[in-house]
Amino acid sequence: MAEPTAPGPDRARWLDAQDPLRGFTTRFERAEGVVAYFDGNSLGRPVEGVAQELDRFAREEWGTRLIRSWDEGWMGWPEQVGDLVGRAALGAAPGQTVVADSTTVLLYKTLRALVDHQVALDPARTDLVLDTDNFPTDRYVAEGIAAERGLTLRWIDADPASGVDADQVRAVVGERTGVVLLSHVAYRSGFVADAEAITEVVHGAGGMVLWDTCHSAGSVPVRADDWGWDAAVGCDYKYLGGGPGAPAHVYLAHRHHDIPSLRQPIQGWMGRRDPFLMEQGYVPAAGIRALVSGTPPIVGMVPVRRGAELLAEAGIEAVRTKSLALTDFAWSVVDAWPQHLGVVVASPREHARRGGHLTLRHPAFEEVYPRLWDRGVIPDFRSPDGLRLGLSPLSTTFVEVWEGLEAVREELERAGSR
Repeated sequence: MAEPTAPGPDRARWLDAQDPLRGFTTRFERAEGVVAYFDGNSLGRPVEGVAQELDRFAREEWGTRLIRSWDEGWMGWPEQVGDLVGRAALGAAPGQTVVADSTTVLLYKTLRALVDHQVALDPARTDLVLDTDNFPTDRYVAEGIAAERGLTLRWIDADPASGVDADQVRAVVGERTGVVLLSHVAYRSGFVADAEAITEVVHGAGGMVLWDTCHSAGSVPVRADDWGWDAAVGCDYKYLGGGPGAPAHVYLAHRHHDIPSLRQPIQGWMGRRDPFLMEQGYVPAAGIRALVSGTPPIVGMVPVRRGAELLAEAGIEAVRTKSLALTDFAWSVVDAWPQHLGVVVASPREHARRGGHLTLRHPAFEEVYPRLWDRGVIPDFRSPDGLRLGLSPLSTTFVEVWEGLEAVREELERAGSR
């Protein structure tokens, strides 16, 4: 079959036939009545068989082995699953990543540790730099820590249609900079920051960087070690398919381990050296284990492990290639819509700056998106007028993209005719 060039159903079928990852799309649970799932950047589909794995876990490791399973393996899961996520999604060598707690809790623990360390080294480094369009959790956590520790927030005015670049960072960092908190991929637009260049700028000013990988882990290649990252925190329920409320991951570079002034503030028993001695006083565990606090969320790690294993099997570079092909196809479909619809793509067109999702803008989307859900087309809406298309590469087909966007176009035509 000759390659169809028009952005229609024939091209979608042709792209699916050429897709080297097409076999992965059948390895996820399918939802009855869902025509197109465009929310993989908020909650990924469950990997096929994860329900059976959870059932086996409940009947055997939990139900049969009971508390013995802690000694037989569970105790090491934060590091083991963390290493798997680090290798598959973060470009991190072993021993630098753990899975534990929620994204918010890990952001708090890691950011507090970094800012306290910087102030301990230099009391003048009290500036905490972040951007105005970062995800709300990041901003709220930073505001709270600034109030607790007497820090000054330095805001970068970010364009919601793009994101933060190295020049903007260079303009705000200096001798008072302690830590910079940024998202690798912007949650609204899908803009990919030049994480290597920004990290170099911050280090040149004597600061440290905490990267939010919520919208990049599992979709966009990350090379935390190669790029000289200090730390990163991200969720595992989006492109890694860990499920709602899945425990998050935290990366801390080897060079920052076991530094007395770099200590996370939630001193739980599972992050202590020799926790079962139940001794007086807190002495942090060696290495990355020190970022663990309470009892690890073992049940929640079962789906995370499955999702990270699937990502490792596919390979992040192949995933990225398909991600760009999916968003290219979606963009071409929207470009072909009649001009009177007035839809704007508020995401970067340049591949190097585009993450795994596109944001469409139209004033009728707040009205339209509930009707799309009724039709089995599931995007999400971001106020005031954004419809996000989160095209998870391993679970999304090109035909799915075409059928979903056809529904979007039809509902916009319907809204405009009234």
